[in-house]
Amino acid sequence: MTFKTADLCDDHFDSGTLQICEPIFGDFGGRNKFYGEVHTIHCFEDNSMVREAVALDGKGKVLVIDAGASFRCAMLGDLLAAKAVSNGWEGVIMHGLIRDSADIETMDLGVKALGTYPLKSVKNNKGVHNIEVAFAGVRFNPGNFVYADEDGIILSPTALI
Repeated sequence: MTFKTADLCDDHFDSGTLQICEPIFGDFGGRNKFYGEVHTIHCFEDNSMVREAVALDGKGKVLVIDAGASFRCAMLGDLLAAKAVSNGWEGVIMHGLIRDSADIETMDLGVKALGTYPLKSVKNNKGVHNIEVAFAGVRFNPGNFVYADEDGIILSPTALI
């Protein structure tokens, strides 16, 4: 991948359509740089919808999960991350926590999250796919395009590269 979020900001910020996430995320995946079309999930302390999503074809897509910034459980672990890799997902942006970070770090998947926590979530099949979610100062809509690297995360309504 040849993009840099800083260069994309230089080239497109004046268009008025680019959104830049607040710098609240850490890098946890084996890829530091990833981009793709947004697929959203809204869930809270229940990763059932995450399990469903990573089983879908993720080629060219980034899974954006609004987990309510809960610090009480992890919403992504090594098994779900491995499933995401096997189904071609480019990356995951988790407004919440992950676990098994040492294993996830070795996977060909970009992962941005608020931190780590060893406790898994419940599984009660609660959550919603592909609705607008808002966190880190931006609004993620299904079909938007997200670009993430070491400098941050930016969002555009159209593809930039």
